[in-house]
Amino acid sequence: MGAIIGTVHYIELEGFCKPSNCCCMPLPFLSRKKTAHAVITLFIFLLQGQLAFAQEEFIEPPSRFITRVPITLFTGGVIVMHARLDNNPDTLSFILDTGSSGISLDSTTASFLNLTPTEPQKTIRGIAGLKRVGMLHDRTLRLPGLSVDSLDFHVNDYQTLTSVYGERIDGIIGFSLLSRYIFKINYDSAYIDICTRGSIKYPKGGYLFRPFINTLPIQAATVKDSRTVQSRFLYDIGAGLCVLFSKDFIEDSAFLKKKRKTFAKQAEGLGGKIDMHITVLKEFRLGPYKFKKVPVNIFEDEFNVTSYPSMGGLIGNDLLRRFNCIINYAKREFHLKPNTHFNESFDYAYSGLEMYMVDGHIEIAEVAKDSPAQKAGLKIGDAVVAIGTDFSQNLNRYKIAMQVPKQKVKMIIRRNGILQDVTINVKSVL
Repeated sequence: MGAIIGTVHYIELEGFCKPSNCCCMPLPFLSRKKTAHAVITLFIFLLQGQLAFAQEEFIEPPSRFITRVPITLFTGGVIVMHARLDNNPDTLSFILDTGSSGISLDSTTASFLNLTPTEPQKTIRGIAGLKRVGMLHDRTLRLPGLSVDSLDFHVNDYQTLTSVYGERIDGIIGFSLLSRYIFKINYDSAYIDICTRGSIKYPKGGYLFRPFINTLPIQAATVKDSRTVQSRFLYDIGAGLCVLFSKDFIEDSAFLKKKRKTFAKQAEGLGGKIDMHITVLKEFRLGPYKFKKVPVNIFEDEFNVTSYPSMGGLIGNDLLRRFNCIINYAKREFHLKPNTHFNESFDYAYSGLEMYMVDGHIEIAEVAKDSPAQKAGLKIGDAVVAIGTDFSQNLNRYKIAMQVPKQKVKMIIRRNGILQDVTINVKSVL
């Protein structure tokens, strides 16, 4: 810069006055020092102008608010939202699920609404199997304040989900709807704001993730136990657990301590029930957020749902519900901000007991071998009359009552028409 200033007294730039015809004071009337200063000042002025022009860019119109939809949270943080299908007056219950690549309707609900799906034409894959399903084309989903048309629903049997949660589940909302809008999930206040796609300013105090998205969001995360390993996981708010690992990933990565104790349990998914084992991971890290002593599940991924070795498993909503989340599929951006649930304790309770709602009453659906439930004498098919002094027959409340580790939980059951008192010594997986 010094050499340039030393050899220039006048500058000739296109669009500016030349010394021969300049209407301004000619630079020769200035001293060399003042001339140099004037040149620098003009250079900076021009540079600033160029920078200002360089900042111009075309952007999308800003995202705008459309509607606010109340949600219900089931055990594990699973989100249920209500909507109507086409012009039917009945309100239906849908699970919101980033682990679904479409949108679907329960077969019993379809029959009730006199809707006939096509012959099976697509194959869907779930954690417990493969299934051919028919379609309902060009339907309209009506949320409070928003109607979404041109949706193709696949039809599947969700009776198991209804039994698991104790409330009617009419379908699952996945990519087909999530990809059309920006979803702002507020777990603190139990609502979702749905907004148009467009430019958005994310709130302070969070972290912007950029998952890989085809139809399902895949997010990198770090696991630590006997050693530290990084892998990719399905971002799955439809799964009511913290983290699920495939057995292949556990064995090949060898990051889990060999003497780590595991506990047998059973879970439900597409195709039926599946056996799992639960244990505790030393640390799970998602972006800048670290979680210590995280309960994790391990399963035999027979149908390669996790696409191993591309992924190690999935991140469920019992962990993700600890953030208020903005889901922006169009930009492939998920913004997570810790909420009031961030520091809540994880569920370390283990009873080996699974309860279902069957024909309006709650019964024992699974008793794990050598579990506290088996040692208490419980059997599959026992009707649960009450837990403690709670006779409400509210399955969600009964499940919460079983989530107290190292406690004795009293139950009243009915077996062969006879009432019995049972006490379960709930274990801790820590």
